[in-house]
Amino acid sequence: MAKECSFDVVSKIDMQEVKNAVNQTNKEISQRYDFRNSKAEVVLEEDTVKILADSDFQLKSVIDILQSKLIRRKVAVKNLEYGKVESASGGMVRQNISIKQGIDDKTAKKIVKDIKSLKLKVQAKIMEDQLRVSGKKKDDLQKVIQFLKGNDYGLELQFVNFRG
Repeated sequence: MAKECSFDVVSKIDMQEVKNAVNQTNKEISQRYDFRNSKAEVVLEEDTVKILADSDFQLKSVIDILQSKLIRRKVAVKNLEYGKVESASGGMVRQNISIKQGIDDKTAKKIVKDIKSLKLKVQAKIMEDQLRVSGKKKDDLQKVIQFLKGNDYGLELQFVNFRG
């Protein structure tokens, strides 16, 4: 009997890298000329990045700096969910950016449905915030990975625990 092969589909973000990117962003803000005498700051609280700036333009600049630091540290900016821009005290503006970890039910069901539409001999099952795809042929699993990489599910997918 052929051995069963499998891999897991996950969507995880290294929070230490996010913390480092936030620290680098604050350091750059404190050193840049266009932010002189500004109260702009970026704070990381659990799975939310809170940005405070003097104006909308400054807020956009801070977000650009943060995104460039995240990209440089190989953190998927696809997993960021931007809240609406709110007014803060003293004429300042704030925005919360939540960091999505794991694959939500709706997205997981869509991924399973898409895998089944491939008509390959593989099974996909949802396990909390991740998926396990298993089958007898490694080639079929490779085809599933390539298919999933080619689709956009609104978050960055990683393929881990490949057992062959």
